[in-house]
Amino acid sequence: MTKPTIILYGSYGYTGKLIARECRSRNLSVILSGRNKEALQKQGDDTGYAFEVVDMSDAAALNNLLQKGALLIHCAGPFQYTARQMVEACVATGTHYTDITGEYGVFETLAAYGEKGKDAGIMIMPGTGFDVVPTDCLALYLKNRLPAANHLLLAFAMSKGGLSRGTAKTSIEGLGRGSMIRKDGKLLPVPLGENVMEVDFGSFKTKALNIPWGDISTAWRSTGIPNIAVYMGASDKMIRSAKMITYFGWLVRLRWVKEYLKRRIDRRPPGPTAERRASGKSFLWGKVWDDDGNQCISTLETINGYSLTAKTSVLIAERILQGDFVPGYQTPAMVYGPDLILALDHTIRVDR
Repeated sequence: MTKPTIILYGSYGYTGKLIARECRSRNLSVILSGRNKEALQKQGDDTGYAFEVVDMSDAAALNNLLQKGALLIHCAGPFQYTARQMVEACVATGTHYTDITGEYGVFETLAAYGEKGKDAGIMIMPGTGFDVVPTDCLALYLKNRLPAANHLLLAFAMSKGGLSRGTAKTSIEGLGRGSMIRKDGKLLPVPLGENVMEVDFGSFKTKALNIPWGDISTAWRSTGIPNIAVYMGASDKMIRSAKMITYFGWLVRLRWVKEYLKRRIDRRPPGPTAERRASGKSFLWGKVWDDDGNQCISTLETINGYSLTAKTSVLIAERILQGDFVPGYQTPAMVYGPDLILALDHTIRVDR
């Protein structure tokens, strides 16, 4: 019996390569794809996987590619420019859609495809990596601890991290737009750098900066909590820079400025080294409370975010290929529960 096949689009990017290696270690059937033939050829030689050169703008070629797989892991960001076209192709071809986005606007966009996904019999699950599996699981875990909770705060920090080129470029696309929270069920913009708090991750404390993370979309759907904000561990320098960007938002929103910054990123290494990934850790913190003053706090300690993305995106892909999915738009915790993240080795959850 032929194994169901995963289409890995954007496979030769930093995170795509990690996912391809994880798929190979699990002996999964994969077709690599993207626009760069030379990069795909090299990756195909390295992994032994077949590849197809497909530009997303070619709808016929994209549909032909997706018809060869049961599931897509979409890695070609920034997803605000690619997710809509890709999910429409998945709906048309009956291919399950997953991606590794953390962009809250993308989650909101794809949520609108829920009914089309149900009609096509496919699951649409963006955010199957570090964005947003651990935070989504933590959010639902806290909601289960305090069912009456109507406020949720989430925070994360990294040790020995560093950004991939793709992550950095996605961040540049968001420059000048400020931050975002969810208040009374509605998305509300707030100035970047305005909201700062101290977070106790258990083994250390640090300042954290409010950012427009995907959980303001996903955690709302996973938990029903109407008031959500997400914070990222930040140095004083990062906080000062965030406030400065607020004042000069008009400048960093200019397209030529963004393109200049992206060119500078292209001169950097593709992402953290294997050694940094192996020794790095991710720390997550969450707090919920209700109108009566009851509250719960829990933390997670787990592996480096990029290593986590490779493992959770493939773990979820395997579950889908085994028939464990719910048609329509879903978040990771909605389908696989708050303990999904505990399937990863070296992951510890503590109630504080």
